[in-house]
Amino acid sequence: QLQLVESGGGLVQPGGSLRLSCAASRFTLDYYYIAWFRQAPGKEREGVSCVSRSGDSTDYADSVKGRFAISRDYAKNAVYLQMNSLKPEDTAVYYCAADHNWRGNCSTRYYEYDYWGQGTQVTVSS
Repeated sequence: QLQLVESGGGLVQPGGSLRLSCAASRFTLDYYYIAWFRQAPGKEREGVSCVSRSGDSTDYADSVKGRFAISRDYAKNAVYLQMNSLKPEDTAVYYCAADHNWRGNCSTRYYEYDYWGQGTQVTVSS
């Protein structure tokens, strides 16, 4: 079974940057759509970004457009979320998720994703 591991979270000041990584062992991520979700305390899970198998389809939540960028590294079997100009409201646990089914464009509908990582905490605070 596909296992996803997130890394790269931490404490950063407002305006700072972090790069989250989503990696898998034993299975290639090439055939999976990958998405990033986040959940802050007391709030619903939010789809942040997604990328298709080929990388030619990406999508972002309005709240992160222009600040976050998702990318794939097929050689390293990883997907990254580069987060710039971070705001306190970006504080949350960030999860990556994978979907094996072909769907055309990627989506951030959480119910379409079958495999989830354990999450990595991102805290934006001065």
